[in-house]
Amino acid sequence: MGCKQATVAVQSGSNIDEQYGCVVPPIYLSSTYNFTGFNEPRAHDYSRRGNPSRDVVQQVLAELEGGAGAVMTSSGMSAIHLLCTVFLQPGDLLVAPHDCYGGSYRLFDSLSKRGAYNVIFVDQSDNQALKQALAQKPKLVLIETPSNPLLRIVDIQYICGLAHEVGALAVVDNTFLSPVLQKPLDLGADLVVHSCTKYLNGHSDLIAGAIIAKDPVIAENLAWWANNIGVTGAAFDSYLLLRGIRTLSARVMLQQNNAAAIAEYLQQQPQVKKLYYPALKNHPGHEIALKQQTGFGAMLSFELDGDEQTLRHFLSALKLFTLAESLGGVESLISHTATMTHAGMAAEARAQAGITDSLLRVSVGIEDSQDLIADLDKAFQAAATR
Repeated sequence: MGCKQATVAVQSGSNIDEQYGCVVPPIYLSSTYNFTGFNEPRAHDYSRRGNPSRDVVQQVLAELEGGAGAVMTSSGMSAIHLLCTVFLQPGDLLVAPHDCYGGSYRLFDSLSKRGAYNVIFVDQSDNQALKQALAQKPKLVLIETPSNPLLRIVDIQYICGLAHEVGALAVVDNTFLSPVLQKPLDLGADLVVHSCTKYLNGHSDLIAGAIIAKDPVIAENLAWWANNIGVTGAAFDSYLLLRGIRTLSARVMLQQNNAAAIAEYLQQQPQVKKLYYPALKNHPGHEIALKQQTGFGAMLSFELDGDEQTLRHFLSALKLFTLAESLGGVESLISHTATMTHAGMAAEARAQAGITDSLLRVSVGIEDSQDLIADLDKAFQAAATR
């Protein structure tokens, strides 16, 4: 009988040490492993290719997402780069969201300009534009839902079906929700990618990424290429990621509850021009989110009514929300999208994606929700009386 997500996150990979009976798997820091004899390697020979600590966390990641195998990489961006290296050649086409994470956009844009592959950025909620892009027979279709930073929701099952009709592989960036709240492989995706730096680790002390594959052959191919180009995760990073995963479900549910309370407060705040949060019934993707997610997550964005000085006063008055990039940690963070996470996008591209200069993205942590709301309230007052 299969266990629930919270149980898998805590139990998978535990109690596997046969030498000392360690409940927590040991950290194997060795870079190399001896051969038992001439041309007789062990299961591991060199840690870039395989490491016992990384093996454990990869097993847990695959179980959480329901995949056949996983590859842990040195960062979320190295996971994205690995995907493109494995599945795209010069002349091949990638279809990506027009409002995808700024780092992904920068990578796709820069490599396409060098001829590594071609890319089309498209509003995937625009069915006509999406079908026009897919008619050009892409090899890979990237889906990011909820999107970063506008929390747009697209139908994973529908887009995966369209991708498969034209012979493309479908990959879903599941960073914002984690497998606790969304299971893309169950909805038809071939691959799932994560910035493990975010919710999976949850403590803002690790840079890592992961790709989980539904097909074991694809998983093996990804592992071969990860070793080949040297993007695999380190042993100590594997330990940190596994430690973070143990509390994944508890953290995500508390963060989600806090986000719901903050969203309710922001709806009543006159200085908020627009609020982006899929739990709101007037959110364009609300019904799709209800269908494919088991929760709405802890990310939200809003546009502040005012000029740059208003923005500066608001941000400087915050005490509990740290002005910083990244997301998914136990502490609450706020970022100004245009000058931080999406600064790598040209102003024209940001405008086309709907990212304004007044947009703020919030990653809600596990602090007391009333303290967080009080902090926001003081900041709004400071911005209004500048």
